[in-house]
Amino acid sequence: MEQRVVTLFHRSLEATMNAGEVLAPLIAEASDMIVHTLLGENKLLLCGNGVSGALAQSFAAQMQGGFQRERPALPAIALSSDAVSLGTVVRNHGRAESFARPVRALGQPGDLLVIISNDGRDSNLVQAMRAARDRDMGILALTGGDGGDCAALLDMDDIELRVPSEVAAEVHQVHLLTIFCLCDLIDSSLFGGYED
Repeated sequence: MEQRVVTLFHRSLEATMNAGEVLAPLIAEASDMIVHTLLGENKLLLCGNGVSGALAQSFAAQMQGGFQRERPALPAIALSSDAVSLGTVVRNHGRAESFARPVRALGQPGDLLVIISNDGRDSNLVQAMRAARDRDMGILALTGGDGGDCAALLDMDDIELRVPSEVAAEVHQVHLLTIFCLCDLIDSSLFGGYED
């Protein structure tokens, strides 16, 4: 059993290092996209399902509550955190509309939709992206595998941070680290650099 744990740690490190080499320039670009959104007095709307929904909530919490230092709250809303609203939308309009309706209700031109999905195949995220397009919002997609249907909807002004792995656990762990990197870069850009 202990050897299995060591093997899992090694696989985790390998997946993280491989993704880091591929994603580093795109994460920097994505942080600039978020900073531009925030400096334009716009907000982030974040969504995902299951573990990805929890990651969206974590990202919004870091934006609102602060990351590693005291700073003003930044406007970010995790659409996956309101169980009552989600339940009502799903009951009345179906699961595919679970995030699209809040995007239509809350999204404004210049806002940024952040979708998180380990495989990019969730119909409700696809519909949320279409709703964001209708609202003239940008899109940042954290995906994995081949990016799925979500990747196919992105245009040249959007950014995809695609983890080069088909293993859901590896994709989730890299997404969490990516979120931490984004928070660090956003804070540094908006409030000054950290001492290394």
